[in-house]
Amino acid sequence: MASRYSWGADEHLVVQISEDMSLESNFKAMAMASDLESQNVEGFTDICPANASLLVRFDPDRIPPAEVERLVRAAEDRLSGGARNSLETRIFELPVWYNDPFTNETGARFRDRHQTPDGTDLEFAASENNLPSVEAFIEAHAGSPWMTSMVGFVAGLPFLFQMVPQERQLEVPKYVRPRTDTPKLTIGHGGCFTAIYSVRGAGGYQMFGITPVPIFEPKQEHADFADSMFFFRPGDIVKFRAIDGAEYERIQAEVEAGTYRVRQAPVTFDLAEFNKDPDAYNARLLEVLYGN
Repeated sequence: MASRYSWGADEHLVVQISEDMSLESNFKAMAMASDLESQNVEGFTDICPANASLLVRFDPDRIPPAEVERLVRAAEDRLSGGARNSLETRIFELPVWYNDPFTNETGARFRDRHQTPDGTDLEFAASENNLPSVEAFIEAHAGSPWMTSMVGFVAGLPFLFQMVPQERQLEVPKYVRPRTDTPKLTIGHGGCFTAIYSVRGAGGYQMFGITPVPIFEPKQEHADFADSMFFFRPGDIVKFRAIDGAEYERIQAEVEAGTYRVRQAPVTFDLAEFNKDPDAYNARLLEVLYGN
């Protein structure tokens, strides 16, 4: 499918790369954004890659819309010609207390809005994916890396796409009706995406657990937020690690003391190499993260 270009009012050009979600579509959006950002175009005020699309905001008093479209199409043409086949990014570990009491208590308060009023979100997710138990689902969720496909909806919230062949991707429908409450830093899932709720608020994703690690810090007090109040960036690769309540409290105390640092490493992601053998490629990524 050819990309579809359309205008949003007077200041936005939207490029819809695909109607479905795939690492290929998302990689193209991020690569086009990186290409355009490197040009430092006068009049571009924001370049925002999303799951399978790209938005460019511009000042029409500084650059004509026709020139905006020409530059964006040129970036897409360069990509189609093989100008970029890898992405410089980072991989990091995020600890998660799966099946925790906070999200379980919240889920219990909103069972009238759920497909299974007598169960839990994790039990429902395991059943939907034909897995024998909650433990098997948690192992599948934490067992492979996830790519940050976009950041948004609310400040700092990442959408994450599982880096496994499509037939192995976890998929779970959202709540029948949204909740009016979700704990801050909940690990949620809707459709094929996992998301992390950066702030407390309403939500409709199934709740699997909670992380003690902040991902949105407006005051930028911790070292991991030196460059931005948002921890996640499009293209980040995330490896979840299951922890228990005791480790959750220990990490939370380190966060409050300002001593906790997220384990991370720079990495080059090559889409073609990944597609050749996803499992072997993921293993190499984890060797970079853990230094083995």
